[in-house]
Amino acid sequence: MNKQKTKVMIGLSGGVDSAVSAHLLKQQGYDVIAGFMRNWDALANSDQLGNPTLNQDLCPQEVDYQDAQLVADKLGIPLFRIDFVKEYWDHVFSFFLKEYEKGRTPNPDILCNKYIKFDAFYEFAKSHGATMIAMGHYAKRIDHADGFAGMHLSIDDNKDQTYFLSQISQTQLSHTLFPLADIPKEEVRRIAKALNLAVAEKKDSTGVCFIGERNFREFLKNYIPAQPGIMIDMETKQPVGQHEGVYYYTIGQRKGLGIGGSKSLGSDKWFVVKKDVKNNLLYVAQGEDNHFLLSDEITVGSLNWIRSIPKIGMTYMARFRHRQALLPVTIKSLTNQTLTLSFPNGYKAITPGQGAVLYYQGECLGGGLIDQIYYQGQQRL
Repeated sequence: MNKQKTKVMIGLSGGVDSAVSAHLLKQQGYDVIAGFMRNWDALANSDQLGNPTLNQDLCPQEVDYQDAQLVADKLGIPLFRIDFVKEYWDHVFSFFLKEYEKGRTPNPDILCNKYIKFDAFYEFAKSHGATMIAMGHYAKRIDHADGFAGMHLSIDDNKDQTYFLSQISQTQLSHTLFPLADIPKEEVRRIAKALNLAVAEKKDSTGVCFIGERNFREFLKNYIPAQPGIMIDMETKQPVGQHEGVYYYTIGQRKGLGIGGSKSLGSDKWFVVKKDVKNNLLYVAQGEDNHFLLSDEITVGSLNWIRSIPKIGMTYMARFRHRQALLPVTIKSLTNQTLTLSFPNGYKAITPGQGAVLYYQGECLGGGLIDQIYYQGQQRL
């Protein structure tokens, strides 16, 4: 690749990671342009409840855009402002809500990468003469001898984002650059400070992808009305409290249950272990090691394999949530639509709707979305 003739559009978010990525691309000789994505409109999308930014003079997105412009000016690259509000709603947020209405817990970052950052953004980049895009993600692209690109773990285990990238395609990966692949976060901050970038010490973004920090239960009430019901002890099948709506809770959740104050309920912590959407019942159990949180087999749908398809009977490493340790799993069955993973020792709090991502020798193979979970032959949800 002739870097001096290759035009790359970097997704400039207003954060330190994408800012340093833009600098590194310029340093490597690429012809760099930048795009700032605006994917959420709080007013148009009725984002009122749970939104702590409503009364601010400048919404967080505008602050991010101004920071992105400061970085672009400092680095001497043009910045385009791009509106993907409709695309985000249609392809990410609508699915997000439908999953919650089914009692599942989706991860919007995974779909945002698939449909917005590495699809709609790339189409915009091409329309402005770019043949490649780049992101400030912590992931590594490696071009293998078979002619295909593979996505590998970044050098920074704590910041690695391959889990969120597990649904991108071979085509998407092949025209994407990850400048931070071999750079730990501490070094990214150091580079930003040395360049005197305005975002050098800016906090990392948190919360829902492109939406930001929210009181999540209140935020969901904007779109899924509260339906209070009974909270039941999974062990005794007796009521132990009230819930605000089963949609608002996730498997393994401990905080915000409102159970306590009674000696009869004991002192152990309570955890959400099952959601019965049809009957509006939330099941809870006590103790970090209660067996109701365990699964030893799961089925996975919405499959996507980036470079190679895993094989039945083989053992791989898997991750069921971001920053979780890699865990060994065995492929029990695999079709074009469904993957079944088994792990006889059992793992805790695996949650339908979340991603199940497979790895082999540091390469992210891809994965899918968790559909059903089982323990000792019995379906958990």
